[in-house]
Amino acid sequence: MISVQQQDFNQQVEHERLRCQSSIGAIVTFTGLVRDINDGQAVSDLSLEHYPGMTEKCLVDIVEKAKARWHIIASTVIHRVGQLSVTDQIVFVGIASQHRGDAFAACEFIMDYLKTEAPFWKKETMENGQTKWVDARESDQKTLSKWAE
Repeated sequence: MISVQQQDFNQQVEHERLRCQSSIGAIVTFTGLVRDINDGQAVSDLSLEHYPGMTEKCLVDIVEKAKARWHIIASTVIHRVGQLSVTDQIVFVGIASQHRGDAFAACEFIMDYLKTEAPFWKKETMENGQTKWVDARESDQKTLSKWAE
């Protein structure tokens, strides 16, 4: 399942959806939150924009790349858009597999690609009222390189 949505998600509900699959031996999940500090500055909120249609297609492509590399029985990717406050949930990635190694690797792979390749635009508002667009970090690009085939 892939969803780009404004509403929050329930981690327990999403975990149970993955757990209902047959032949699984592992579930790995990741939940990303809005940080209260970025680059040493206090953040008050975050606005996420996307291009409908293009974003979902990109997420499908990322999950398909992971499925080509690891045995994934089921996956869930939820990414929120809109106005979010500090500590709000932004992203959920869940992977169900027969073995933990596949589940861990696929979850990390999907998150690394989401951080660098998915067409989301993030604008932070600082506590002083200033705003800035957030780019992918150089460290995120370096991390992505470990998945090169």
